[in-house]
Amino acid sequence: MAKKVMKIPATVSQFTASPIDSRKKRRVAGYARVSTDHDEQLTSYEAQLDYYTTLIKSHDDWEFAGMYSDEGVTGTSTKKREGFQTMVADALSGKIDLIITKSVSRFARNTVDSLSTIRELKEHNTEVYFEKENIWTFDSKGELLITIMSSLAQEESRSISENVTWGHRKRMADGKVAVAYSRFIGYDKGENGSMVINEEEAKVIRLIYGEFLAGLSYHAIADRLTSLGIKTPGGKSKWSQSTVKSILQNEKYKGDALLQKSYTPDFLTKKQVVNNGEVPQYYVQGSHEPIIEPEIFDRVQDMIKQRASKRGYSGVTIFSSKIYCGECGAAYGSKVWHSTDKYRRVIWQCNAKFKEKKHCGTPHLTEDEVKAAFVRAANKLVSDRNLVLKELREIQRTLTGTDELEAEQKQLAEQMNADADAVQELIAQNARVAQDQTEYNLRYDALVSRFDKTKERYEQVTAEIALKGVRRREFGRFIKSVENLPEIITRFDEALWGSLVEKVTVYSKDRIVFTMTSGMEIEV
Repeated sequence: MAKKVMKIPATVSQFTASPIDSRKKRRVAGYARVSTDHDEQLTSYEAQLDYYTTLIKSHDDWEFAGMYSDEGVTGTSTKKREGFQTMVADALSGKIDLIITKSVSRFARNTVDSLSTIRELKEHNTEVYFEKENIWTFDSKGELLITIMSSLAQEESRSISENVTWGHRKRMADGKVAVAYSRFIGYDKGENGSMVINEEEAKVIRLIYGEFLAGLSYHAIADRLTSLGIKTPGGKSKWSQSTVKSILQNEKYKGDALLQKSYTPDFLTKKQVVNNGEVPQYYVQGSHEPIIEPEIFDRVQDMIKQRASKRGYSGVTIFSSKIYCGECGAAYGSKVWHSTDKYRRVIWQCNAKFKEKKHCGTPHLTEDEVKAAFVRAANKLVSDRNLVLKELREIQRTLTGTDELEAEQKQLAEQMNADADAVQELIAQNARVAQDQTEYNLRYDALVSRFDKTKERYEQVTAEIALKGVRRREFGRFIKSVENLPEIITRFDEALWGSLVEKVTVYSKDRIVFTMTSGMEIEV
């Protein structure tokens, strides 16, 4: 029997998924996006809205399904574009048959996002028309053209991103500082983008530094700021330890600026990461007027390091982690006596006093007794001021000199760089020219071993220089504080306590030893 082929015609429209003899209109939506909030871009945005609304309504076989849009949003990712996401969701739920947009670059500058979205829409019978390129996604050549155009748009975004990044880094190299003022307290943006002190907010910054110098911890400072009703840089009511710490470590408050602390490795994701040396940083000294004196800022950084090295530092009050038992060495802690009646008072006593069968014989002290003892110690310091200053300056010269260490550090750095270059050259030669690998490994191991030893010594010397620098600054600050002391001290001063006292050792009511930040001891 002869083969016979009969054609069965298509009876359903691929555009509306309805029978071809029905008069169902194609539901068409428009999508518009502008990437910035500049006035000229907003004008373009409004023009797109008007244009596509008119275009869709002018077709008899089209039904207007709405206008979707995003303002001031980047096109490199579809994740943050709410209008776009809503439109796709409506299309997938069967509310849209056709989406019209200006160009591939308006839809997405990310090739992967663009293709995956178009394929998903196609699976749900929704077509996209790119007017500028005249591409219909249901067309057989549509996906190829979209792949090419999306790739071109993505490369255009990469080029723009690189140009913007170059501009940012050029400004940084020129020492121009940019600050997110909406989340940064203490400064306002002045003329020509300069940083101008906001005196009301500066009071908060000075309060934070003053409380820390007096001995309070991050947590205690945060609680106090919260109780005072002061808003955080982000406008919140509750302060956190991390916010306080970041303010105490931010070099901008001493008038300097470290630029490019973070960077964006991928122009598509726009995610910023901490710069750990992947890209250059720029440190600008004296870029603007300081709120905190550089000497005070440096003192705070030293104290942060010292506290980090101490286990169990409290800092709930200015006396926390400062008073110690002369008998067992344990820290003194605060206790409240008569907490519910008129005889209520706070006393300080050895935390280990009742832990052993044999109790410590050291006495408890009231805060008034500690303050009075400090006033006596400070006056004793004043009475011998000239002799004390002479001794301190001599100790400072003897113990904190770094000339020899710095000369060794420079020599080690040169040797380390030379060794590193030799290792790199050896590796490069082995990669280009066939060599005896046993001999190569021997030379490589010898060079690396020498480099490691040099590096180890370099790090030791650098640490010694840093430690001596800390001690030198401590001596300098202590000497300055002693020089500025009045002839007689009549009352307790928190700032003086914070700048002078390293720790207090209690042996008895009649013998309390103050160890000053310079290391000298005063017994009262």
